Amino acid sequence: MPRIKPPLPPSTPDEIEQQLYEALQRADIEALMAVWSDDDEIVCVHPGGPRMVGAAAIRASFEALFANGAIDVRPEKVRRLQALNCAVHSVQERVNVPTEQGPKAAWVMATNVYVKSSRGWALAAHHASPGSPREAQDAAEAGSTLH
Repeated sequence: MPRIKPPLPPSTPDEIEQQLYEALQRADIEALMAVWSDDDEIVCVHPGGPRMVGAAAIRASFEALFANGAIDVRPEKVRRLQALNCAVHSVQERVNVPTEQGPKAAWVMATNVYVKSSRGWALAAHHASPGSPREAQDAAEAGSTLH
């Protein structure tokens, strides 16, 4: 009987981030929890919510979110900073929300912190806040034209 090889650990923070957003889009709690670090101090903050520390609290929060179905969220305008075994991604998230008038876009600003261990890259912190489709420098550049 052939042995099934376990999947290779994510080799980049971008790979683990892709897995994170795919899990959200499928409402797949097991895949979502698989992207998180095994560390006891992992942290998650949803927009306007409290800080949740540890896998059990984070899992419960996403199970409650998934009770309403998958989350149609797409990362946009990712800014990356990486040094040695840590990567920080500042992400503008576009969340498509169904309404009576049809789908509407909501914007969330998220910071995802990834750490590298012997099992590869994993999510250590996700902090999200309400946002807008524009960045501050976009607004400043648009308003800087002199007539």
